[in-house]
Amino acid sequence: MATPSPVAIGVLDDTPGGIQPKLLARAFELVFAELARAGRCDRSFELLVERAEGLPWGTAHAVEKAHAALAARGALVIVGPAIGDNALVATPCADASRIPTLNFAGTEEARSEFMFQLQVGSHEEEPLLLARQLVARAAARCALVFERSAIGARYAAFFDDACSCLGLAQVARVGVSAGATDLAPAAEAALGAQPDALVYLGLGAGLGALRAELARRGAGPPLYANSSGMFGWVAPERARELDGVCYVDVVSEGNPVLGDALKSLGIAFDQGPMAAMYLDLARLAAEGIARAPVLTSAGVRAGLERIKALPAALGRAGTQMGFGHCERSAYKGDYLVLRRWEGGRSRELA
Repeated sequence: MATPSPVAIGVLDDTPGGIQPKLLARAFELVFAELARAGRCDRSFELLVERAEGLPWGTAHAVEKAHAALAARGALVIVGPAIGDNALVATPCADASRIPTLNFAGTEEARSEFMFQLQVGSHEEEPLLLARQLVARAAARCALVFERSAIGARYAAFFDDACSCLGLAQVARVGVSAGATDLAPAAEAALGAQPDALVYLGLGAGLGALRAELARRGAGPPLYANSSGMFGWVAPERARELDGVCYVDVVSEGNPVLGDALKSLGIAFDQGPMAAMYLDLARLAAEGIARAPVLTSAGVRAGLERIKALPAALGRAGTQMGFGHCERSAYKGDYLVLRRWEGGRSRELA
């Protein structure tokens, strides 16, 4: 009997600095081995990687070109993009090619017939979580610094809604370039309104610079941020740049699935728990293949829709993953987690 051909899994890599290919491959190896032991999949896999220097610093064309290249190489399912702007670009590409694509960006607008989302953050839900935290901390007046981009504008719009609903006053509203690193004028404008707290929303290029400006001015209001604070996991120096920042994350020490995932990958928590995201991505893609009624792209789309109540490595304990008919968001439950950088370490807030 002939050996079954491996399934081709595309990876559309738009992450700053690039994905960790060995770690991603290890995640897929673990998941496919589990399926093989259970007799649920007799195929091996091949990862096809295409790099795209996409938005907000590159171009939409690069994302379209990468998706088309993966389709031409025979990808049965595609993982990525990671950045919201690029997930929006890739959504019509997924529908046009009819290849199920699993982005891990933060915008719910990047969902469609063939575009699925693993919500590593949420442009729509994070603002309410932050606004509730401000109210809980008795911060009645806040200043908003947001990036002028698709990501920043959507975050800001939902933060406006949250402030309106909770009676939180915005006493300053400052837009900055998505690539801005000189945040002195923004800090001056925000602090001039004498807020109880500052909020930064966007992809995060200027977050460390804003925090540095506040530090140079001495004691000031606390700084809150969306999931851009997760870039502190990238390197120790990034974590130190964000010291004192309260931000939205998707990892929790209290999630036993996360602990098991990191152990399987051979990674300590402080080395970067976001690596566990690779296992969540791999599990969803592999389960979509294993549950496909026929091994075609349309079949994998149907297989993804059959996934229900998979335990997730990201999110608080009890977070689950799954899709369904007209349901394209993977995480179910308490998947957003407030944390603060303190002395180079991220600490979960109660």
